[in-house]
Amino acid sequence: MDQGDDCDGQSANAGYSIRIAAGIGAFTCDEWNGFAGTARGDAAGYNPLVSFAFLSALEDSGCAVRRTGWQGHHLRLETAQGRLLGAVPCYLKSHSQGEYVFDHGWSDAFERAGGRYYPKLQSAVPFTPVTGPRLLVGKGEDQDAVKAGLAAGLKMVTDKLGISSAHVTFAQESDVAMLEAAGFLHRTDQQFHFFNEGFSTYDDFLATLASRKRKAMKKERREALADGITIDWLIGKDLTEKAWDDFFAFYMDTGSRKWGRPYLNRQFFSLIGERMADDILLVMAKRNGRYIAGAINFIGSDALYGRNWGCIEDHPYLHFEVCYHQAIDFAIERKLKVVEAGAQGEHKLARGYRPVTMHSAHYIAHPGLRKAVADYLGRERREVARMGEYLEEHTPFRKDLEE
Repeated sequence: MDQGDDCDGQSANAGYSIRIAAGIGAFTCDEWNGFAGTARGDAAGYNPLVSFAFLSALEDSGCAVRRTGWQGHHLRLETAQGRLLGAVPCYLKSHSQGEYVFDHGWSDAFERAGGRYYPKLQSAVPFTPVTGPRLLVGKGEDQDAVKAGLAAGLKMVTDKLGISSAHVTFAQESDVAMLEAAGFLHRTDQQFHFFNEGFSTYDDFLATLASRKRKAMKKERREALADGITIDWLIGKDLTEKAWDDFFAFYMDTGSRKWGRPYLNRQFFSLIGERMADDILLVMAKRNGRYIAGAINFIGSDALYGRNWGCIEDHPYLHFEVCYHQAIDFAIERKLKVVEAGAQGEHKLARGYRPVTMHSAHYIAHPGLRKAVADYLGRERREVARMGEYLEEHTPFRKDLEE
């Protein structure tokens, strides 16, 4: 379906229609900012990774477009009179790269059985394993009714397109509940987040750790900077094109070795620097007068979202310092409640990050595949819960503070 095409919205909710937008540019910035959670100063909380600035930069730079397998299929939920009620950031995908919730086993099994798994619909922020709103609701609208309409609409669009599935990843639990009610399957996974318990200083945080862990953390931080390395925080006007050149070199060097082909191009970083510089923190490590490593973070109303890291020199513990310890420092200074430091990584546990359950929802059109996936997800949810309990028992925090 092309931009602006209608689907029969009656199956979503009487009087509603679902339209498919082939790019984020089908929305005005004001329309997108009218959804809860997408704009700075929003009482519901601001997540910069679902902002118009971030999503448009992904498309305008050519990172998330049809050519890369991320064809915009954003859903617009409208009244019969054309008033916009809600939206779903969504893409028609020809592969499963850049998602961080893995369904390769599902696609392989379905195609071995003679099915066609791709294309599929993916509601997500491309290349970004960060929780955020996926069923976007206009401010002042009935949240439950609009979310129910969006969930049903996503399922309906999947069926009308005749494709295998729709996936909503790194979703908020309230969105997952609506999606489950519409027939989606619930999936869980694990990440590690830092929680700022009202700390005034980094030492306040250290005081919550067991003595042995506290000493290890201090030693690690000293050794990370032992080779004359210093750390800069770059925000707002400090994010010059030269700074982006340096960071992009780190990103490409490390990303090429880790993934083979990094997802983001140089233009993307220029665009976010132009459009949302005050929402970005670059943590940059300098040695002998030049930057040698860095990590990019995005600043929300109550959370810091750690994303990409790279380096051109290897130094012991520098990755942990730049990505995790500095993020904690910043969160405490800015009084942010949470640091989300990206996907996976049990090594974060020793650095004061706690295990957190992540959620996604999946609509599988084929009854046989849906049953097989449902059986698998039931087992997986139990294992994720068991592992979460185990990891929580092995955090570095003082046990006397948890009793």
